[in-house]
Amino acid sequence: MGNSLAISGGPRLVDREWPRWPQPGDRALKSLEDVLTSGRWTISCAYQGRQSYERQFAEAFAEYCNSPLCVPVATGTAALAIALEACGVGASDEVVVPGLSWVASSSAVLGINAVPVLVDVDPETYCLDPAAVEAAITDRTRAITVVHAYSAVADLDALLDIAQRYGLPLVEDCAHAHGARYSNWPVGAFGTAGAFSMQGSKLLTCGEGGAVITDDPEIASRAEHLRADGRMLRRDAVDVGEMELMETGRLMGSNACLSEFHAAVLLDQLDLLDQQNARRSRSAERLSVRLAELGLTPQSTSAGTTERAYYRYAVRLPDEVLAVAPVDRIAQALGAELGFPVMRTHQPLNDNPLNRPSTRRRFAIDREYMTRIDPARFDLPVARRVHDSVVSFGHEVLLAPLDAIDDIADAFAKVLSHVGELAV
Repeated sequence: MGNSLAISGGPRLVDREWPRWPQPGDRALKSLEDVLTSGRWTISCAYQGRQSYERQFAEAFAEYCNSPLCVPVATGTAALAIALEACGVGASDEVVVPGLSWVASSSAVLGINAVPVLVDVDPETYCLDPAAVEAAITDRTRAITVVHAYSAVADLDALLDIAQRYGLPLVEDCAHAHGARYSNWPVGAFGTAGAFSMQGSKLLTCGEGGAVITDDPEIASRAEHLRADGRMLRRDAVDVGEMELMETGRLMGSNACLSEFHAAVLLDQLDLLDQQNARRSRSAERLSVRLAELGLTPQSTSAGTTERAYYRYAVRLPDEVLAVAPVDRIAQALGAELGFPVMRTHQPLNDNPLNRPSTRRRFAIDREYMTRIDPARFDLPVARRVHDSVVSFGHEVLLAPLDAIDDIADAFAKVLSHVGELAV
C-alpha cells in the first residue's frame, strides 16, 4: 500500500461497480401495471370489487412482524407521529427521544405539539441509553421512543422495564431495522406500537411509505382515523363504486394514506427482504472480523439481539487515528478509494441544522413552549463522541460479492496507513 491516497491524487484502490438501491423484484412491474388499470390508485378512491394492495400489504407485513394489526401510512415520519398520537400523546406532553437520530425523531413529536426530550445513547450500540432515559422522565413524560439505529437493536428488556414501571407507552422506531429480531421475535412488536419507514434508502422500500404495527385494537383504530382524515376502513361488505373508508366523526385526522402504487411495490420488496438481509449479515460479519484486526470497533448490538438488520454498516475509528485527522476527512478518503459514499453518523439533534423549531412560526405558541422545545438545552456528550469517531456506509454495499467486502477492508487499511496525508 505504498501509493498515496486517492483523495491526494493517488490511484483509487477499488475499481468496481457497487450494487445500486433500490432493486425491484420480478413482480413489481406487473403489479404496478395492474394498479394503473385497476380504477383505484388509493384506498380513498371507490372500491373496485377486490382487495386493495394496501390491505394486502397490511396483512402481509403484520404477519411478517408477528403483529396482529398494521396500518400503512404515507411516510415513516407520519408513522411515528401517528403512533405517538394514537398512544395518547398530545400538546405539551414530553416524549423521550434519542439524541443521535434522523431529525424525524424530533419533528414527529413537534408535529403533534409535544416536546422532544433529547437523551444520550449507549456508546457501543448508538441506541437509547436506558439509564439516561430513566433520568429524563418527569411528571410531564407521556411516551418513550426508541430507534433501533443503523445495525443495532436497543436494549428492549431494560427499556420495557422502565416503560412499565412508569406506565408509559414505548414506541419502537424501526426505520433501520426491518427484519431484525430480539429474543427471537421481530422488533416493532415489543412496544405499545412499532413505526416503520419505507423511504427510498430503507431495507424495505417503495420510495416513500411507512407503517404502524400494534397488538392493541384501540391504538390501531385511532391510527386508521389519524391517517385518513378521520375515516376508517369499513368492516362490512362494500359494493363496487362505494367508498371503503367510512366517516365516523370519532377522531379528526389528516391525509397520510399509502397509495396503491406504493403498496404494490412493498409487496414485491417484502418477498426479497429476508434473502437480502441474510446476504448483508454474512458480508457484515466478514467485514467486522477484518476491521477489528485493524484496530477498529464495529457497532455492537444489545445482548438480546438474535438477528441484526444492517441498514448502515457503522464502525468506530481508533483514537490514535482521530488524533491525526478528523473523522469527516477520513470518511472522504475512504469514499475516494472505494467509489461509494462513506459518511459520519447523523448529527446529534441538540446541534443539528435540520432540528431548528425556531425557524417555523407554527411552533411559536408561547414563550414557555419555545423554551422547552429548544434542542440546544440538552447535553449529549456520548452522541457527540459517536458522531466525531464513527464512519458508516449504506446497506446496498453489503449485497456485493464477498471478495468486494475484502476490498472494503483493504481500503480501510490503506487509509489508516496513510492517515498522515489527511492531517489538518
